[in-house]
Amino acid sequence: MRVSGSAGKWLRRARRVLVAAVALAVLSGVSIWLAVQLTPMQSVSAAGQTVSVGAVQPGRSMSGPGELELFGEAITTRPHFEGPIRPLLKLTHISLGSQVGDTGALLPDLSRQLTSGWVRYCLWESLIAAGCAAVIAVAVAGVRRATRRAMLAMVAAAVVSVCAVNAVGIYLLASGTPRVLRQIHSLDDLVGRTPAQPVPPAKGPALKDVNAVVLGDSTAAGIGNPLVEHPTDADRTCGRSADSFAADLASANGWNVLNLACQGATVTDGVLGVQTRGDDVVPPQLAVAQRATSASTVIVSIGANDMNWSALTALCAKSPVCDDKASTAYFTERLAAFTQNYLDLLQQLAALPHHPQVLINEYYDPFGPDTKCLEKEGLTPEKVQVLDSRLADINDVLESGARTLHFTSVRPDFSGHTLCTEQPFVQDSTGKAPLHPTAGGELAIALADQQALTTLQRATPTP
Repeated sequence: MRVSGSAGKWLRRARRVLVAAVALAVLSGVSIWLAVQLTPMQSVSAAGQTVSVGAVQPGRSMSGPGELELFGEAITTRPHFEGPIRPLLKLTHISLGSQVGDTGALLPDLSRQLTSGWVRYCLWESLIAAGCAAVIAVAVAGVRRATRRAMLAMVAAAVVSVCAVNAVGIYLLASGTPRVLRQIHSLDDLVGRTPAQPVPPAKGPALKDVNAVVLGDSTAAGIGNPLVEHPTDADRTCGRSADSFAADLASANGWNVLNLACQGATVTDGVLGVQTRGDDVVPPQLAVAQRATSASTVIVSIGANDMNWSALTALCAKSPVCDDKASTAYFTERLAAFTQNYLDLLQQLAALPHHPQVLINEYYDPFGPDTKCLEKEGLTPEKVQVLDSRLADINDVLESGARTLHFTSVRPDFSGHTLCTEQPFVQDSTGKAPLHPTAGGELAIALADQQALTTLQRATPTP
């Protein structure tokens, strides 16, 4: 059966229109995908806290949670959003003003600011998508050696197409996002948690002769080394050592350093809350620290117990591999929880009325490049690489949090003195506290803190 001339022309025209429509649809999809990659996050501020608003990478599901990026860690939000493009919120800055004492609560206009930031982000994404479409159209026209008029027509068609698709997509797939954002009044609303209440000062007279305070865990206590002279019951319970970096700093500077660190302490059970060890109850470290009203420095060493690091290391040594799905998921979950508790701690430190300078100690690398001596403990080079990676993740959170609050982070360097060297700064499996610093390791931490304090003093203008 032969097709008439007019019908053939109609079919050829329809085919060209269909091909053009498919090409424009593909171009629009590519342009929008590129725009999501390229569009800068939009900053909004409330109560001295700055949050950047952007979008997570589009997924296959048509609804789901967004993400809150806190100190480099992605935390799934409790609110769900409609559409494949959902908001990404990143805490980037906290001012050391009176509002930070609110432990996470922001001013009521946070919801309005987040909504405004999302709208701005969508507008920028639309403009960038149009620009991407125009660039692609010009490139295609150049390859096809199209005339100037044809090129302009292709660019116009591409820009109109991507704008239409983007507008319809945002309306149909992301129009409910502002409504959800308007219901968010604090960062804690995003992750569905109750912020820690401010820790009240402990009862007792002010400790006016204290120059510096140390808060934290067994690394700061100096566990495994000789106890302090004339130890109290709390000193024995917490394992506070005469060779701790707190004692080294006191000796070097002629300071009275109040070491409140305790073995087993976490942010919630030890620093901000009561810690129970057997029959002994240790009061919140921050509560006692507030009695040191003249202390110019607070040094914090925390995070390992929050992450259950010793158990993870032991499990790694006994397991065939360390990066299996179960242990990786456990580590990720613990890191997300620690990140949120760490924010509570940082905000309460920032709210201390006498405004001390705050040092956040990161963790040393106990393993080093030579790991042959560890193989008898079940730690192969591959396993050590996994542990090093996880330790780096913890340190990244500690460093990012300190930077966000304008505190100083300090990373001690045990290079040349790791476990398999002749003079290790780390206790091995035969020590009283494996993987904890020796007296030499505590001194190395003290030297790193001393250098940071010296740098801060030089940077501070003299009245």
